[in-house]
Amino acid sequence: MKKAIFILIGLLVVLVGFNLPKVKQIMSDILPDYLAGELAIAADTSIDRLVVFKHKRQMWAYRGEQLVKIYPIALGFNPIGHKQFEGDGKTPEGIYRINERNPRSAYHKNLGVSYPNAQDTAYAQSQGKSPGGLIKIHGLPNGRGDIGKLHLLKDWTHGCIAVTNEEIDELYRTVIHNAVIDIRP
Repeated sequence: MKKAIFILIGLLVVLVGFNLPKVKQIMSDILPDYLAGELAIAADTSIDRLVVFKHKRQMWAYRGEQLVKIYPIALGFNPIGHKQFEGDGKTPEGIYRINERNPRSAYHKNLGVSYPNAQDTAYAQSQGKSPGGLIKIHGLPNGRGDIGKLHLLKDWTHGCIAVTNEEIDELYRTVIHNAVIDIRP
């Protein structure tokens, strides 16, 4: 992989000259997509931070400051904006924690997200509503794993973050308890 990155940088230098800022900009735009490949995470890797970019439909997995992998994701069926109430179909935004794991859910495994926090609860209650909860990173519905990456064609969850069954298996194995999940617009 490193060799491919060096070749890519070399090609960029040839194409745009030695304009280092331009090369850096192009690399920052395309490198994340390059890393979004099908490579499995090494068995001994511990993921301690996830960053979700809702507008890109991507979840970036980190070990310390090192980007390890990018996952394509599906979101809640009404993805724009921060989750405010139960049933609004939005995926939360903000900093939470991976606070639980369930190998036997209605979906092929899940990792629990610590939504709602105190602010989420207070706001919903001030509006006379429930903030909702049970926000997860999960695989596909049980018995529907054959859908695979086709699930990415639309946002379909009730506010969760969905990946394929193979991807949730990998995340379930590598994401540590209490890892940070930073969900951005």
